[in-house]
Amino acid sequence: MRTRPRTVVRHAPGKLFVAGEYAVVEPGNPAVLVAVDRQVTVAVSGPGDDAGPAPDGVVVSSDLGLRSVPWRWHEGRLVVRGAYDGPRTRRELAHVVTAVETVGRLLTERGLPVPALDVSVSSRLHENGRKFGLGSSGAVTVATVAAVASFCGLELSRDERFRLAMLATAELDPKASGGDLAASTWGGWIAYQAPDRDFVLDLARRLGVGRALRAPWPGHAVRRLPPPAGLTLEVGWTGEPASTASLVSGLHRRAWRGSLSHQRFVATTTDCVRSAVTALETGDRPALLRQIRRARRELARLDGEVRLGIFTPGLTALCDAAEAVGGAAKPSGAGGGDCGIALLDAGATRDITHLRRRWEAAGVLPLPVRPALEGIAE
Repeated sequence: MRTRPRTVVRHAPGKLFVAGEYAVVEPGNPAVLVAVDRQVTVAVSGPGDDAGPAPDGVVVSSDLGLRSVPWRWHEGRLVVRGAYDGPRTRRELAHVVTAVETVGRLLTERGLPVPALDVSVSSRLHENGRKFGLGSSGAVTVATVAAVASFCGLELSRDERFRLAMLATAELDPKASGGDLAASTWGGWIAYQAPDRDFVLDLARRLGVGRALRAPWPGHAVRRLPPPAGLTLEVGWTGEPASTASLVSGLHRRAWRGSLSHQRFVATTTDCVRSAVTALETGDRPALLRQIRRARRELARLDGEVRLGIFTPGLTALCDAAEAVGGAAKPSGAGGGDCGIALLDAGATRDITHLRRRWEAAGVLPLPVRPALEGIAE
């Protein structure tokens, strides 16, 4: 184990879903995502720093309002100290705390001490407290795992860091696909398939975190893709925050799951994603646009049948405006608000300007984000 640095800083990009929402929740079903150039930053320091933590615990700070919240270790878990205990603290810091706990489990398994930590989080995936739906929970989990592991002297591969982040996320929400974690870890455009989260959680509980990092994960795969040739990615925010977990849980509670309609949705979405991957790999711009439009139609069909509220008026206006100038657009993620994406001819500057103006007229804020070529970084 090498000497710990005084402070370790890691940056993880946010993400956008390009295709495969909802279907990707089930193990092995593919999706396409892209990392974006807005980041979460996590800095980890220890005793001896100017603002070091208590000698037997962890202090977590966030620029979203929760400053210097102290936690103590109890039977492998972090417990809020005294007056800081409460639902808001646990909810808003859950992803950071679970990430620290998961790295702590790996240290304990390897016979290494869990040092006192000061963990500081800052986010560019929010603005003035507004959440844009760019995968902040996933980015903060990835950045926390990477920063804490490095501070504690753990040498981990990219895949191992993803797996630790996936185990931490699945502890909080076993339905979470982990696509956001993969985009934050690898960066760029990726093809992603989710593992069986129940299987990997059981594996970690029975055999330990270290064994779970090395074992095969059924259904899981991730690989980098080339960016779309000759197309620009435009992103619009509807101004309406959405909860992916609530929408996905709402779908799972309905009798729709397992029905013929569900099977059709998964089959069509899977074919759409695979065709989009082929289009990206071959540089077939018209084919990619067709698949984005097809993905929009399939999400609309799902929404019409189960009435989840995937398409809000803002998202519908966003998509219609893009198609009116020859582009392709759809909600990014679970819908219900947050962001939509559009792909347009990169050389059609007038169309891009017209699109942004139509979005603004419809109450959709064009976001100045671009694909991030790299994932987690120092």
